[in-house]
Amino acid sequence: MTPKFAEFKKKVRWRFWALLAAIFTVAGGIIFGAKNMATEFVEPLEYVARAIDNLPLLQKEPATQHLSTPAIVRGIYISSWVAGTASWRKDLVSFVENSELNSVIIDVKDSTGKVSFISDNEKLKALGYFEKRIPEIRKVINELHEKNIYVIGRIAVFQDGILALKRSDLAIKRKSNGNLWGDKKGLAWVDPASRETWEIAALVAKEAEKVGFDEINFDYIRFPSDGDLSDMSFPFWDGKTSRSGVIENFFEYLKNELGTLGVPISADLFGLTSWNYDDLKIGQTLEIAAKHFDYVSPMMYPSHYPADFQGFKNPAAHPYEVIKTALTRAKARIIAIGERPEKLRPWIQDFDLGAKYDASMIKLQKQAIYDAGLGSWLSWDPANKYTRDGYDPVRN
Repeated sequence: MTPKFAEFKKKVRWRFWALLAAIFTVAGGIIFGAKNMATEFVEPLEYVARAIDNLPLLQKEPATQHLSTPAIVRGIYISSWVAGTASWRKDLVSFVENSELNSVIIDVKDSTGKVSFISDNEKLKALGYFEKRIPEIRKVINELHEKNIYVIGRIAVFQDGILALKRSDLAIKRKSNGNLWGDKKGLAWVDPASRETWEIAALVAKEAEKVGFDEINFDYIRFPSDGDLSDMSFPFWDGKTSRSGVIENFFEYLKNELGTLGVPISADLFGLTSWNYDDLKIGQTLEIAAKHFDYVSPMMYPSHYPADFQGFKNPAAHPYEVIKTALTRAKARIIAIGERPEKLRPWIQDFDLGAKYDASMIKLQKQAIYDAGLGSWLSWDPANKYTRDGYDPVRN
């Protein structure tokens, strides 16, 4: 391939119709005019490339800009609907600007399967993924960047009602009747062993990076944990490969496929992975995740630990003790496999479950993280309200 042809190909690949327009332009001599053609010889491919550069109706997509990952990440979750609601988003951005927070994590694809912005990816479009929940997504992210707010995009993977309905051949079915299987909330799942499902997750990640997300976070990267688990039938999993082996293969795929994406990738894990060494029958282990992702975020909500965990009848009432001991163990395990403990970026809870989570409970969770020798955390409030007094009014 000659250098001129390579340059030509680079210029026209983003819009096929641009090439057609340019060819018509060459035929009519509209751009440069007859005078230019008479006074100098221009090779055809170079002439078309010049034509493309001068077409007034064609707008090239702006180069994607990203913020570097802060040394200490402290962020809040924002749903796609809230991110797309200007007044609510403005309120949360103000909260971030005037507090210790420096990051937000926004749904790119939530557990319904819907992708929250529109792109021109034909495969994702054919699957019915897109829903315009966040209009002008690039503009929204740019506004956050202007305020020096790091933007993480969250992708729910195997809990995916859209894909399960559109491609039932990829979905977990009921052994009893062959219908789609659903968890206790009635949400459908796709088979974690499906290679095509992995590829779709990577496609969504690439689209998220294109519009400006600074980091790609993967959630629901596991086997189902609730519902009638005995009635599940998997179209791809052979039942012989361990669940953790299936999930590790997926992690390895993401690491290889997205290794040149230019932004970090992170993983959300069950909080108990910080304590247990087994895969919890969902395929997740802390060590495997830490080897494949830039950051790992155990969901260390005290309310989600089982009764009598560490001797506490109600772990939710003891946020400091639960998080401090579990995170201390997790940190030691990360170090033992030669990984950086700073990879740990736990989720804390800002919602009432098992106990009233007021400002003091938020602060106890944060202090537990600091006392375990770590500094980063993400806070989850599904209502996107947040207990504002629980966060220091000083931005780091």
